[in-house]
Amino acid sequence: MDTNKLPAPRTPLYLEVGFKRNYAREESKGTLKNISISGAFIEFHGETFRANEKLYLRFVVSGRERKIAANVIWSNSLGCGIKFAPANNRDVQIVDDLIYFVENNRDGRRDVLDKIFKKVS
Repeated sequence: MDTNKLPAPRTPLYLEVGFKRNYAREESKGTLKNISISGAFIEFHGETFRANEKLYLRFVVSGRERKIAANVIWSNSLGCGIKFAPANNRDVQIVDDLIYFVENNRDGRRDVLDKIFKKVS
């Protein structure tokens, strides 16, 4: 089996993002619905994208604004799938930190729920 063609594991999330096309002046709003180290799905309404269009994403994690470039891979009426286009290791670290932040917060909530349910049982 060729593992290079398998999609990277996705982490579900709900994170509001701003994004704009390479040539756009105005920023649009959307929601990251899942993310991996290589790409993400952005849900949005009222925009149409073509494959290979370049986007710039802006989001806030732990109070810090982050920006990263991406290319549209596919698009439909619900949103688009993007592939990150990291310019350097810092960009890769931004995505990795976001995934870690989402997974770590999810695990933290799970611990709280586990404690609540264990006390009740």
